[in-house]
Amino acid sequence: MRMRERDELLECAEVYGRWYGVPRQQVRDPIIAGKDVILEIDVQGAGTIRELAPQALTIFVMPATMASLRDRLAHRGTENPDDMERRLREAAVELERMEEFDYRVVNRDGELDVAVREIDAIISAEKCRVNPRLVQML
Repeated sequence: MRMRERDELLECAEVYGRWYGVPRQQVRDPIIAGKDVILEIDVQGAGTIRELAPQALTIFVMPATMASLRDRLAHRGTENPDDMERRLREAAVELERMEEFDYRVVNRDGELDVAVREIDAIISAEKCRVNPRLVQML
Protein backbone atom coordinates (compact mmCIF):
# COMPACT_ATOMS: atom_id res chain seq x y z
CA MET A 1 0.00 0.00 0.00
CA ARG A 2 2.96 2.33 0.62
CA MET A 3 4.13 1.74 -2.96
CA ARG A 4 0.63 2.56 -4.18
CA GLU A 5 0.62 5.79 -2.19
CA ARG A 6 4.01 6.76 -3.69
CA ASP A 7 2.76 5.96 -7.23
CA GLU A 8 5.45 3.30 -7.62
CA LEU A 9 3.08 0.76 -9.15
CA LEU A 10 2.43 0.47 -12.85
CA GLU A 11 -0.98 -0.94 -12.08
CA CYS A 12 -2.69 -2.17 -8.96
CA ALA A 13 -6.11 -3.45 -8.05
CA GLU A 14 -8.00 -5.28 -5.38
CA VAL A 15 -8.94 -8.69 -6.75
CA TYR A 16 -11.01 -11.16 -4.75
CA GLY A 17 -10.33 -9.25 -1.57
CA ARG A 18 -6.55 -9.05 -2.00
CA TRP A 19 -4.40 -6.21 -3.34
CA TYR A 20 -2.04 -6.87 -6.23
CA GLY A 21 0.34 -4.55 -8.03
CA VAL A 22 3.19 -4.39 -10.51
CA PRO A 23 6.16 -2.21 -9.50
CA ARG A 24 7.06 0.27 -12.26
CA GLN A 25 10.79 -0.24 -11.81
CA GLN A 26 10.54 -4.03 -12.32
CA VAL A 27 8.97 -3.42 -15.74
CA ARG A 28 10.70 -0.26 -16.90
CA ASP A 29 14.32 -1.39 -16.37
CA PRO A 30 14.09 -4.64 -18.38
CA ILE A 31 12.17 -2.91 -21.20
CA ILE A 32 14.87 -0.24 -21.43
CA ALA A 33 17.45 -3.05 -21.51
CA GLY A 34 15.59 -4.67 -24.43
CA LYS A 35 14.37 -7.68 -22.46
CA ASP A 36 10.97 -9.35 -22.49
CA VAL A 37 8.71 -8.72 -19.53
CA ILE A 38 5.88 -11.11 -18.73
CA LEU A 39 3.11 -10.01 -16.38
CA GLU A 40 0.48 -12.31 -14.94
CA ILE A 41 -2.44 -9.94 -14.48
CA ASP A 42 -6.20 -9.94 -14.77
CA VAL A 43 -8.31 -8.38 -17.52
CA GLN A 44 -8.56 -5.08 -15.66
CA GLY A 45 -4.79 -4.90 -15.22
CA ALA A 46 -4.26 -5.74 -18.90
CA GLY A 47 -6.46 -2.79 -19.80
CA THR A 48 -4.31 -0.50 -17.69
CA ILE A 49 -1.14 -1.84 -19.30
CA ARG A 50 -2.62 -1.33 -22.79
CA GLU A 51 -3.25 2.32 -21.90
CA LEU A 52 0.32 2.78 -20.67
CA ALA A 53 2.02 0.65 -23.35
CA PRO A 54 -0.32 0.34 -26.37
CA GLN A 55 2.12 -1.90 -28.28
CA ALA A 56 2.36 -4.46 -25.46
CA LEU A 57 1.62 -8.02 -26.54
CA THR A 58 -1.37 -9.44 -24.68
CA ILE A 59 -2.26 -13.12 -24.31
CA PHE A 60 -5.52 -14.26 -22.72
CA VAL A 61 -4.94 -17.56 -20.91
CA MET A 62 -8.20 -19.39 -20.34
CA PRO A 63 -9.51 -22.72 -19.07
CA ALA A 64 -10.93 -25.20 -21.57
CA THR A 65 -14.37 -24.97 -19.93
CA MET A 66 -16.03 -23.27 -17.00
CA ALA A 67 -16.51 -26.75 -15.50
CA SER A 68 -12.75 -27.31 -15.53
CA LEU A 69 -12.24 -23.92 -13.87
CA ARG A 70 -14.77 -24.88 -11.20
CA ASP A 71 -12.91 -28.16 -10.63
CA ARG A 72 -9.56 -26.36 -10.35
CA LEU A 73 -10.91 -23.90 -7.81
CA ALA A 74 -12.56 -26.67 -5.82
CA HIS A 75 -9.38 -28.75 -5.85
CA ARG A 76 -7.31 -25.82 -4.53
CA GLY A 77 -9.64 -25.47 -1.57
CA THR A 78 -8.81 -21.78 -1.09
CA GLU A 79 -12.34 -20.39 -1.56
CA ASN A 80 -15.53 -20.98 0.32
CA PRO A 81 -18.57 -21.81 -1.86
CA ASP A 82 -19.75 -18.17 -2.07
CA ASP A 83 -16.29 -16.93 -3.07
CA MET A 84 -15.97 -19.68 -5.66
CA GLU A 85 -19.31 -18.74 -7.24
CA ARG A 86 -18.25 -15.09 -7.32
CA ARG A 87 -14.95 -16.02 -8.99
CA LEU A 88 -16.78 -18.11 -11.59
CA ARG A 89 -19.18 -15.26 -12.36
CA GLU A 90 -16.27 -12.83 -12.72
CA ALA A 91 -14.38 -15.33 -14.91
CA ALA A 92 -17.41 -15.52 -17.23
CA VAL A 93 -17.40 -11.71 -17.52
CA GLU A 94 -13.65 -11.71 -18.20
CA LEU A 95 -14.11 -14.33 -20.95
CA GLU A 96 -16.41 -11.87 -22.71
CA ARG A 97 -13.46 -9.46 -22.94
CA MET A 98 -11.10 -11.93 -24.61
CA GLU A 99 -11.31 -10.06 -27.93
CA GLU A 100 -9.41 -7.17 -26.33
CA PHE A 101 -6.29 -9.37 -26.39
CA ASP A 102 -3.91 -10.19 -29.24
CA TYR A 103 -3.90 -13.96 -28.65
CA ARG A 104 -5.62 -16.59 -26.58
CA VAL A 105 -4.17 -19.78 -25.14
CA VAL A 106 -6.33 -22.55 -23.71
CA ASN A 107 -4.82 -24.08 -20.57
CA ARG A 108 -6.37 -27.55 -20.63
CA ASP A 109 -6.33 -29.78 -17.58
CA GLY A 110 -3.12 -31.81 -17.44
CA GLU A 111 -1.64 -29.98 -20.44
CA LEU A 112 0.17 -27.03 -18.89
CA ASP A 113 3.23 -27.90 -20.99
CA VAL A 114 1.16 -27.38 -24.16
CA ALA A 115 -0.02 -23.96 -22.98
CA VAL A 116 3.56 -22.97 -22.14
CA ARG A 117 4.77 -24.08 -25.59
CA GLU A 118 1.98 -22.07 -27.24
CA ILE A 119 2.92 -18.94 -25.29
CA ASP A 120 6.57 -19.49 -26.19
CA ALA A 121 5.59 -19.87 -29.88
CA ILE A 122 3.63 -16.61 -29.77
CA ILE A 123 6.57 -14.75 -28.27
CA SER A 124 8.96 -16.31 -30.82
CA ALA A 125 6.66 -15.38 -33.71
CA GLU A 126 6.37 -11.82 -32.46
CA LYS A 127 10.17 -11.53 -32.48
CA CYS A 128 10.13 -12.51 -36.18
CA ARG A 129 7.77 -9.71 -37.24
CA VAL A 130 8.91 -7.60 -40.15
CA ASN A 131 7.62 -4.56 -38.27
CA PRO A 132 8.35 -5.38 -34.62
CA ARG A 133 6.37 -4.01 -31.73
CA LEU A 134 8.26 -1.25 -29.99
CA VAL A 135 6.91 -1.21 -26.48
CA GLN A 136 7.29 2.05 -24.65
CA MET A 137 5.54 3.01 -21.47
CA LEU A 138 3.57 6.26 -21.64
